[in-house]
Amino acid sequence: MRRCAKMGCGEPAVLTLTYIYSDSTVVLGPLATFAEPHNYDLCNAHGEKLTPPRGWELIKLAAEEYASGPTHDDLLAIAEAVRSVASPQTEVIHPTLGRRGHLRALPSE
Repeated sequence: MRRCAKMGCGEPAVLTLTYIYSDSTVVLGPLATFAEPHNYDLCNAHGEKLTPPRGWELIKLAAEEYASGPTHDDLLAIAEAVRSVASPQTEVIHPTLGRRGHLRALPSE
């Protein structure tokens, strides 16, 4: 379990803070799957109190928008992929011969 990045806070992290310097934007969203060196994991209390630097835009992504875990469509896609690999191929492939005479021999000089 990852902890809040704020000094002295031991609460579990539930949000990830990312600075996009080129756009002067701060993005606060659901906890990232993996810890990144330039992202900051925050607890709910510190995420709610967050204010961006002057002149910067703050974008808060709702946790519902990016629910963790597979969706119903994801599970159906995985099941279909497994079925297609597991089912034997019934199509018989007959090799075709190339046309004859398409190569020429050049005399060596």
